[in-house]
Amino acid sequence: MAISTPTSVTDICLAAKAAAKPLAALGADVKDRALHAIADALVARTPEILEANAKDLEAGRANEIGDALLDRLALDAERIEGIAAGTRAIAALPDPVGETIDGHRLPNGVDVRRVRVPFGVVAVVYEARPNVTIDAAGLALKSGNAIVLRGSSTAIHSNRVLAAIASEAATAAGVPEGAIQLVAGGGREELAELATQDGVVDLIFPRGGEGLKNALKAVATVPVIYAASGNCHLYVDASAKLDDAEAILINGKTQRPGVCNALETLLVHADAAAEFLPRAAKALHAAGVELRGDERARALAGPGIPIALATEEDWATEYLALTLAIRVVDSAAEAIDHVGRYGSGHSEAIVTQSTDAARAFQLGVDAACVYVNASTRFTDGGEFGMGAEIGNSTQKLHARGPIGVRELTTFKYLIEGTGQVRA
Repeated sequence: MAISTPTSVTDICLAAKAAAKPLAALGADVKDRALHAIADALVARTPEILEANAKDLEAGRANEIGDALLDRLALDAERIEGIAAGTRAIAALPDPVGETIDGHRLPNGVDVRRVRVPFGVVAVVYEARPNVTIDAAGLALKSGNAIVLRGSSTAIHSNRVLAAIASEAATAAGVPEGAIQLVAGGGREELAELATQDGVVDLIFPRGGEGLKNALKAVATVPVIYAASGNCHLYVDASAKLDDAEAILINGKTQRPGVCNALETLLVHADAAAEFLPRAAKALHAAGVELRGDERARALAGPGIPIALATEEDWATEYLALTLAIRVVDSAAEAIDHVGRYGSGHSEAIVTQSTDAARAFQLGVDAACVYVNASTRFTDGGEFGMGAEIGNSTQKLHARGPIGVRELTTFKYLIEGTGQVRA
């Protein structure tokens, strides 16, 4: 088996670091060949993957982890083919390593260029999403980084098989051995050891809930870019096309309620609420969505649709389930204020025919992704043409929104002269 099995987190990280330098020097042809080899191996070894995943699902049901986590955890042949397709899509992307970002010539004739380079060793910490094992490994490989994967114990069997498949296929294609590493998914002590690998791990991307984020904040000495929670809103403006609004609402809430780009709160302008809320509440109720609303929303929803009274906590909650909070507002400005107070900076949407309202929402909402007349479910590296993603950053550092191959690079300045010295 090509994936190494060192005895400690430190050994695992050191093995990745040893692979990082030769990996950074690989040509695009070798990396792309390795990515296609991983995709082919995933499809060929689907029965092995599903057998491992079945063990995780059985344990998850026994431990009552809930439907949302089970949905994240579950693999089938179609999902595996989708993961393989995403890996091939990563291979088809331009190689970011060595790309010139910008450049100029100084008055003294010295040329200055800024070019993309790998970080070196990146670590990804994630929960109950075995697809991230391959997505993250593929993105790291394309961007020239060695990777340390730390999945949760919930997906331990799936992650072990997927990481082994990726490592074996990549090594056979010419990638340095040790470039893809897996930490089994133990307790918080293991997480703390990974998060304090100064000088070995260059950057950590956690992909999970607020508990994971807070656990890392408490101990991390390695730089961290958080792919954090999504308390996402849809604002239906007074001028909205209500058919579009209903379609975007149902898609955003019900297609996959357990993901970070799903809707958690609906805001409706008072001038549209009397017509829109009855139809929206009926459609949501039919889809099995539990509703919680303010007094005006409850009064306008129509008879026979149960809506609990929303609390302050509801506005701030990322449900990750078939639950939705509803509030009636009197203006776009009030909707923007609500999003600013409760949103997590992930994805926010407005449905409107007003150019002024759309522009105000785009300028006033501080989030990684701001949508006009489209579903927040598009916030995804694959949908954005990145092949896959490691997560969605809600920070304001170099990576914001979906984290793809370019976000997995830093840069260096290359300066070329003809003997110039500073006066």
